[in-house]
Amino acid sequence: MQDTLYDVLIIGGGPAGLTAGLYASRADLKTVLIESMMVGGQVITTTKIENYPGFPGGVDGPELMQRFHEHCQEFGLHIVQGQAQALRDRGASKEVTVDDKILQARAVIVATGAEPRKLGIPGENELVGRGVSYCATCDGAFFRNVPVAVIGGGDTAAEEALFLSRFASRVYLVHRRDALRATRILQERIFANDKIEVVWDSLPVQVLSNDRGVSGLEIRNKNSGETRTLDLEGVFFAIGVIPKAHFLADVLELNKDGYIMTDANCGTSMPGVFAAGDVRNKMLKQIATAVGDGAVAAIAAEKFLDEQKK
Repeated sequence: MQDTLYDVLIIGGGPAGLTAGLYASRADLKTVLIESMMVGGQVITTTKIENYPGFPGGVDGPELMQRFHEHCQEFGLHIVQGQAQALRDRGASKEVTVDDKILQARAVIVATGAEPRKLGIPGENELVGRGVSYCATCDGAFFRNVPVAVIGGGDTAAEEALFLSRFASRVYLVHRRDALRATRILQERIFANDKIEVVWDSLPVQVLSNDRGVSGLEIRNKNSGETRTLDLEGVFFAIGVIPKAHFLADVLELNKDGYIMTDANCGTSMPGVFAAGDVRNKMLKQIATAVGDGAVAAIAAEKFLDEQKK
């Protein structure tokens, strides 16, 4: 791989990366996509997607990403598993370090997405895999007929709570404010679900445990200052995401939250490098917008390569 000069190298195999790979491969550009884990990104942890056009009634995340993957394969997209570690500008080409190997490309598209944000309270890190989780669709089935808590108040937290209500005996939705931030339709479903109890104005203090794993969650009411313990066996954190762009902080312009700054055509501060999907600074982070970003970034990269030839 070290001796190959690609036209386009894509970092990340979620909706944005796969779409970019589809467009670039279809344009007959020599393209490689680097993915550190499973192709599909965070979407493969989503059980039902209701707002992606063309799928009335919804579609499961893994199924949708499998279709993306198969579509890319039709045009010969080359996918390599590995962890991108660094990016360097070499003028006519870019160097990307992947698992200590150097790959070269004339243009790069960063589509690394974002990852769950951690709260950092006592017991959180220590109990991951023993009752603490960041993905209800991954781990929800392990909590049949036991009480659990979801931390957060946005769309992700609401979706996690609704999904967990299929399995858990009780779902506490712990939110630091007195109103949810989730969309109205999700709020209506939350309030209509007898198995979900919203715990308002409350902050998690620590995750408690016994020899089997999580045994409870200590919370504090931010208004009264009173603390109490919820007896439960699972805690799911859904308090937002952080962009996976830390390895680019020294070479690309990022905003204060760590998102890659781009122009309208997904171009970054480094000529020939583009960013697409949840890793770039933008208002809305959805599958539909990630797909749009991927298409724009690929076409922009193609035009950049054409200009370099001239």
